[in-house]
Amino acid sequence: MVQALYFTLAAIGLYFVSDWALTRIEVARGKRFEHRSLIFFAILFVLAAVSFELIQRLLAT
Repeated sequence: MVQALYFTLAAIGLYFVSDWALTRIEVARGKRFEHRSLIFFAILFVLAAVSFELIQRLLAT
């Protein structure tokens, strides 16, 4: 039960972090990406894979 809460909170946070990161990349680039949603998904996927693994390792102790 607690694990589901941690994963849910992490997912919500990662959504906002991914959006922020994509916006910063686009500002540095000077224009929006053509396939913005795919890049957003890739950022979110990588961050989720790493953070969910960390959550599992921390809760396993």
